[in-house]
Amino acid sequence: MTTTWKRILGRDEKFFDLLEASADEANSAAEQLREFLQKVQVVLSDDSLTELIFSRHKDKEITKQITEELCKTFVTPLEREDIEALSNSLYKIPKTVQKIGERLLICPRDIVKDESLHNQVRFLGQASGIVVKMVKLLRSGPSLNAVVDMNTRLQMIEGEADRLVTRMLRDLYQGTREAKDVIILKDVFELLERAIDRCRDAGNTVFQIVLKSS
Repeated sequence: MTTTWKRILGRDEKFFDLLEASADEANSAAEQLREFLQKVQVVLSDDSLTELIFSRHKDKEITKQITEELCKTFVTPLEREDIEALSNSLYKIPKTVQKIGERLLICPRDIVKDESLHNQVRFLGQASGIVVKMVKLLRSGPSLNAVVDMNTRLQMIEGEADRLVTRMLRDLYQGTREAKDVIILKDVFELLERAIDRCRDAGNTVFQIVLKSS
């Protein structure tokens, strides 16, 4: 089948390529945040944010390209609204991760050593890793069971992260930390919770796409 006919029949792979690239960038941002958290325990420098900012800008360009391709393509391999929804969910992950990095950069150094904070960042990395696998399944038209299993795992991670936030808030509210520290940690944890929620949203979108075609 010629490339022209693939485009006409919606068989063009470009949307899968772009969505997979966006998912990879979201996962990369989550991994970079983990490395960033290690760095800022030693040196608080604006240069530490460079990779997070680059990752967000790169994903922004991918999202823009998806929008442009949707305008130029008559028939798409997935429904347009599904492509847009998944693209938007994926882009919001590195966008939120950059905000987390910006907050951590201006935090007192003892704050960035908080164990619960590191655990939450690990949850984010696990969630974004599953999102990558789910998005890459779309190209091959996966079985519903495979996507259900991954989405269930994603929901479990989000639930574990939510419980960690609740325990952290309880310790903050009932503990002896200074009010300033409580405000800072609450702000950072809420952003981390939002980033994990973005991963959940992306996973739910993939699940809905596969469910409709099953």
